[in-house]
Amino acid sequence: MNILLVEDDPVLASGISRVLEGHGMNVETINNGSTADALVRQIEFSAVILDIGLPGLDGFEVLRRMRQRNDVTPVLLLTARDAIQDRVHGLEVGADDYLIKPFATPELVARIKALIRRSRGADNAISLGDLTMDYFGRRVQICGQTVDLSVREWTVLEYLIRNLGRVLSKQHIIDAIFTTDTEVSLNAIEVYVSRLRLKLAGSGLRIRTIRGFGYLLEGVETA
Repeated sequence: MNILLVEDDPVLASGISRVLEGHGMNVETINNGSTADALVRQIEFSAVILDIGLPGLDGFEVLRRMRQRNDVTPVLLLTARDAIQDRVHGLEVGADDYLIKPFATPELVARIKALIRRSRGADNAISLGDLTMDYFGRRVQICGQTVDLSVREWTVLEYLIRNLGRVLSKQHIIDAIFTTDTEVSLNAIEVYVSRLRLKLAGSGLRIRTIRGFGYLLEGVETA
């Protein structure tokens, strides 16, 4: 998944880029609307994250030009403006979705993935063992029964599933899925993993602690 991130706040852009890359995406980051307009004419992206308030061309104009060229690349608008008319205008110009700053990083990741799946006509869920993760419905089921997860539990589980069979340290998990302005401690990761272990009972999956290294999500062998 190749993502174009157009954001002129360097701190926010760096945080978003790091989180998306932690979810297996390649991110091209630029800070100017005019440059974005030129780049989307040359390169095909899986999705564009587009801030509205940009130097050069604003986000609305970049988006308008894309749709005028019949470019159907999914676009998620980012804006600090909470006025309804801005949101309506963005959708009318051709945005597929929008988020108002400040926003929760897990929500941004989920929305981008949903836009890409929708554009590709891909499946909306993944199944491992007796566990099903429904991205659009934002729910997890084990043997058909819904399991209640908090936003952070969902985010940690999704990242573990994406890295099935790979040992991940607590710091690696924090760096990959949380931005620098989100305070998450190593102890908090321990709590989320502990809760997930209980909630994964009967799923055919388990989170194993590899002492001194981190956590490993793996299938449970059955006799």
